[in-house]
Amino acid sequence: MPFNKEPQYAHGQSAKTAVVLINLGTPDAPTTSSVRRYLKEFLSDHRVVEIPRIIWWLILNLIILPFRSGKSAEKYASIWTKDGSPLKIHTEKQALLLQGYLGERGHEVKVCHAMRYGTTSIPEVLTKLKTEGYERVLILPAYPQYSATTTGSNMDAVFSHYLKVRNVPELRFIKNYHDHAAYIQALKLSILAYWQANGRPDKLVMSFHGLPKAFLMRGDPYHCECYKTARLLAEQLGLSKDQYMVTFQSRLGRAEWLQPYTAPSVKELGKQGLRRVDVVCPGFIADCLETLEEIAMEVKQDFLLGGGKEFHYIPCLNESPEWMRALAEITEQHLIGWPTMMTNSLREQAKQQALISRSEAKRLGAEH
Repeated sequence: MPFNKEPQYAHGQSAKTAVVLINLGTPDAPTTSSVRRYLKEFLSDHRVVEIPRIIWWLILNLIILPFRSGKSAEKYASIWTKDGSPLKIHTEKQALLLQGYLGERGHEVKVCHAMRYGTTSIPEVLTKLKTEGYERVLILPAYPQYSATTTGSNMDAVFSHYLKVRNVPELRFIKNYHDHAAYIQALKLSILAYWQANGRPDKLVMSFHGLPKAFLMRGDPYHCECYKTARLLAEQLGLSKDQYMVTFQSRLGRAEWLQPYTAPSVKELGKQGLRRVDVVCPGFIADCLETLEEIAMEVKQDFLLGGGKEFHYIPCLNESPEWMRALAEITEQHLIGWPTMMTNSLREQAKQQALISRSEAKRLGAEH
């Protein structure tokens, strides 16, 4: 296998550290052609779909892409902003803010973002870091709960890229943070702030992205990690078992997925006479199609059709200060042992840069 052309090694050059925040990805535009390209890349990943390749190629190219792309494009259009996909915007802002928060903690690191599918791609980001002389790279997944379909796929993409690199940097991967105290605390504060402003529901539904049940039976720990997150969060909120429930959304195809399914479960709550239901999506750290369209629009409609009166979607953590501090703490713990600490003079500069980063993130937010 030929190696990619890369910068000549320079003796005595001080090694630099980078953190790469990786999210799932998004189409470049809410159009049928763009969504089709995105779905083809996403659904061609063997980690995502484990059906034999030849059979799946026929299903994907003859059924799913021709018939699903247009419908998905309409859904993306319903949440699109003038600056693009909400997922893209939130991920960019999180990376920008994370660098500032880490700088305030004294770490001299570069934080950038990448998408597993679509732009900006993982190989593109890793190649740029190599060119800029970053010799230590920490991979930070945007998925608190590990699954082979998400974090495992990220690892595949990173390792695949470095198969063609001669001088491979030192690598670290964050596998999960589903039970990290700072993550749970950020979720708790986000929900309590929402309830303080909007009142409390009859029941809180914690909706996680679904997986085929077969993946659980083959050893994927995602299901267990989702339930641990939910249990810890419920304990922090002081909820009894009858005050919340865990569900799974975004089912694709006819195979059995993790249950209970979100949409029919919430509709049933309406039929049971519950007046108000709140839904939160702890497995998503940034609002996206699955939260803004599927939950806040489609599942809301299901609840109201079932007889419910009041539906609330609690936004993702996005760029809340509590979450950004938590993400910095999680990242910092995985930087231990790497020489990233700044001198005192650089720390003062980092504090000023952090203020600039927050102002920039606020400006980006104001434009949406």
